[in-house]
Amino acid sequence: MSATEVNLLSNDDDSLDWRKSSFSAVNGNCVEIAFRAGGGVAVRDTKAKGLGPVLSFGNDEWSAFLDGIAAGEMRGA
Repeated sequence: MSATEVNLLSNDDDSLDWRKSSFSAVNGNCVEIAFRAGGGVAVRDTKAKGLGPVLSFGNDEWSAFLDGIAAGEMRGA
């Protein structure tokens, strides 16, 4: 994925329904995701408590990321 395929979004979009993983640790080391109405996924750091940057991934990039996790490509990263 090239840097041009990932965009920063404003964190003031109230239409996003943020979800945190059920595997989240109590120390806050987790990310939250929201599915965007027009397609794609928004991702943010839980520790920022909604005030930090939001990354935006298109559907193809998000699918490639999930496929990489399933294939074990993220181990040790």
